[in-house]
Amino acid sequence: MLNNLNNVRKEKNVSLVDIADLLNVRYQTVADKINGKSSFKFTEALKIQEKFFPEYEIKFLFTPMDYKQPA
Repeated sequence: MLNNLNNVRKEKNVSLVDIADLLNVRYQTVADKINGKSSFKFTEALKIQEKFFPEYEIKFLFTPMDYKQPA
């Protein structure tokens, strides 16, 4: 799950529909990607970050909560 993206999205009142409209995909597709059932393409992540969250780094927004830093 992309907790950082989800939390920031809620704080800034950006809906899943807003993101879906930006990407021209269904609401459920965005929900599945945020919940970790599938992944955002890099170009999708970049569009979301640039449009809604330019003050945040893309790595912060799109790193899954279960990501382990390589040793």
